[in-house]
Amino acid sequence: VQLQAYGGGLVQAGGSLRLSCAAAGRTLNNYTMGWHRQAPGKEREFVAQIDSSGDWPHYADSVKGRFTISRDNAKSTMYLRMESLKAEDTAVYYCAADPYYGIVLTGIGVEYWGPGTLVTVSS
Repeated sequence: VQLQAYGGGLVQAGGSLRLSCAAAGRTLNNYTMGWHRQAPGKEREFVAQIDSSGDWPHYADSVKGRFTISRDNAKSTMYLRMESLKAEDTAVYYCAADPYYGIVLTGIGVEYWGPGTLVTVSS
């Protein structure tokens, strides 16, 4: 299985972007999927995740109310809609997939990681 994240880019503060993460090679419809990010000089941190049904999203406090995670299992794709972007959202965003909800949350032992897509928010 390969996860491919795309949709990153340069945006001004207050703007919006939508990231996508597509799974290729097999369906991950029974997997929890999520996003982590790593800013320059900082450790990777959890951003958001969504369970296999798409009914249970969960967000880091830092993005709650601004980011929306969703998935389309028919397309084997997960999305992250990011609004009201701030300079501190600048990071490489990685998508992750694992059968277990708790593992995606921690990012430890995740079965599949995507290669990352860079989001730069200019202030």
